[in-house]
Amino acid sequence: MRIVKSGDVHVSVPIGVPKRKVEAFIEEHRDWIEAARKKTLQRLDQRAQFYAQLPLSTKAERAMAVTRLKAMVEPVVEQYAKVMGVKPEKITYKALKSRWGQCNVLSRSISFSLYLLLLPDWCVEHVVVHELCHLLEPSHNARFHALMDQYYPRWREARKATRNISK
Repeated sequence: MRIVKSGDVHVSVPIGVPKRKVEAFIEEHRDWIEAARKKTLQRLDQRAQFYAQLPLSTKAERAMAVTRLKAMVEPVVEQYAKVMGVKPEKITYKALKSRWGQCNVLSRSISFSLYLLLLPDWCVEHVVVHELCHLLEPSHNARFHALMDQYYPRWREARKATRNISK
């Protein structure tokens, strides 16, 4: 039994288990379900409040956010790209909520979330280095982590801080 992001309860049951047995199991765990749903919904509300800090509903707001993020990210990209010996072909800025950045290794393009503006500079720097490392190593394997250790030794701390900020 688990609570999914929407707050719904999902129960996985082996084939052949009688419905009354499943219902009894759910009833036995009603207190846990209510507590878990409340916690999930609170987390969703906190997350919505976090993203609401950056208004992006108009073209002007979005343009302002892109301008601000470019000014923050591009010097960091330039600094690390030189040291790492990589060069992204294209950098774009999008209102991504599911990730902070993404790298297309084939086209060598990187997209950064506009919501990086809500993070401290050192966490933004971590995301930039992370995406640049993907130009050297596409997957999150041991080599990728070694590259992160080499180019941004505080990456684990930054990742943890970023996750805590945007819960």
